[in-house]
Amino acid sequence: MSEKNNSNTPVVVKKYSKIGIIAAIVIAVAAIGAFIIVRANRPVGINDAISEVSSDALTGADLRIAVVRMDAIQNQAKVLQDLRKQRENYEEKLRKDLTSQQKALEKEKAEIEKSQDVLSRDALQRRVMDYQSRVTKLQRDLTERAQSIESSFQKALNTIQEKHLDPIIDGVIAKKNLSLVVDGRFARTGTNTEKLDITTDIVSALDKRVSSFKMDKPKGF
Repeated sequence: MSEKNNSNTPVVVKKYSKIGIIAAIVIAVAAIGAFIIVRANRPVGINDAISEVSSDALTGADLRIAVVRMDAIQNQAKVLQDLRKQRENYEEKLRKDLTSQQKALEKEKAEIEKSQDVLSRDALQRRVMDYQSRVTKLQRDLTERAQSIESSFQKALNTIQEKHLDPIIDGVIAKKNLSLVVDGRFARTGTNTEKLDITTDIVSALDKRVSSFKMDKPKGF
């Protein structure tokens, strides 16, 4: 029996050895596949990413730059001055209404305080609640009217920019054959920049095109 066991031992070992080799091959193949998948998901190199980007660029001799100061346009253009004046007029009306209604409420408050010893508790409470309701309503109405003023102003401002200012800027860019226009509020300039700033040209052209623009009447006016 011991001899049979000894004679069979190498066969058993070989069988397990073959299984071990197959398992190793399967694991190795799986590992290679996993490695390929990982590499496939890696980003391409910078050179490969920009391989189709043209090497052409604008040279200094061809580059034409200008500066436009949008804050100066807002302050100097007639149409924008007119628009701000309209907003200020509505805001002044709102302040007058606020002052008038504040005085009326202060008078009512003083009358309520005087009547504390005359009115019943329930009547006094009703009057106080009515007063507080009026104060809350006043605050809400004034807030809504102030928001409506600003909304109408911004709507008019956007219309002026889209229909008048932007086309003028585009026209000046085309006429001067400019490559780039920079907002002067975010640019620093040195000497010899007389022809660099086109703000005056923009303001002059905008004044010729439109000098006034009526904003929509805000709610509550």
